[in-house]
Amino acid sequence: MVKQRAVARGTATFGRAFESVAQNIESVIQGNAEAIRLALVCLIAEGHLLIEDVPGVGKTTLAKALALSLNCEWHRIQFTPDLLPSDVTGVTVYNRNKSTFEFRPGGVFANVVLGDEINRASPKTQSSLLEAMEERQVTVDATTYRLPNPFMVIATQNPIEHEGTYPLPDSQLDRFLMRIAMGYPDRDAEITMLDTHGGFNPIDDLGAVASAADIQRMVDIAREVHMAPSLKGYIVDIAEATREHSGLALGMSPRASLSMQRVARARAASLGRDYVVPDDLKELAKPVLEHRLTLTPEAALAGSDTGEVLDDILARVPVPTGRG
Repeated sequence: MVKQRAVARGTATFGRAFESVAQNIESVIQGNAEAIRLALVCLIAEGHLLIEDVPGVGKTTLAKALALSLNCEWHRIQFTPDLLPSDVTGVTVYNRNKSTFEFRPGGVFANVVLGDEINRASPKTQSSLLEAMEERQVTVDATTYRLPNPFMVIATQNPIEHEGTYPLPDSQLDRFLMRIAMGYPDRDAEITMLDTHGGFNPIDDLGAVASAADIQRMVDIAREVHMAPSLKGYIVDIAEATREHSGLALGMSPRASLSMQRVARARAASLGRDYVVPDDLKELAKPVLEHRLTLTPEAALAGSDTGEVLDDILARVPVPTGRG
């Protein structure tokens, strides 16, 4: 009981800090409050974010605004077809003055890494992020280097039907906690955008409102949010339904189940709760799971998409009611 009261007090503090960062980002991005809050939930859940949409809707701006809102180190990597894996992870070079080999860190060594247009790089370069995203470390020439904490990759990509792009493999997609889309702003938001961005870029004046230590405290609070055993069973039931669904060739991995638990706790804390409810899981199902599922060839030919299949699964899996 004492511990739960402490968690409740922590979630109140969490909520204030969360809103402070969200409002800071909203000062430069209009009409995308949901995408902003999902990006923050992803950060607090210790995950990585993939932002996929057509060019010009603010993908890079959101990623940059989130990085600038935190008083921590961030790097931007512009992914291009000629980018090398060593540009991302780092390289060992020979120092003639000291007659020794030295490691020069790559762009991935930062608290927040912006991977812009990640699907424009070759598959070999894309794969250089796999170890960093999953294990938060980089191995170069048989030596392992730890990445800083907190660590988050925010990658943007254009839809794969655009020319000059390479689809991300399933193994890399599964390492992204969430995939979100920006979408087009509504009419009022776009008019506000014309006023705000008309004479200068407001992101140039965006200041930090939280430190790396603040983020780590929020992460610790989110970890303590209560999740009832019935809700853990609900996650497993959804996972099993995806693995058995006739329209899916690839269902949820155990990593996806763990991701659902982490992100639901972070969302609950962001809303000022010290416990998870079924709606947390249902609201987050698409951004967390949709990119991890693969349709069967028959379902794809029939015109289905993973979103429709996921809706069908969520409609069929019984939701815990809390009643014995």
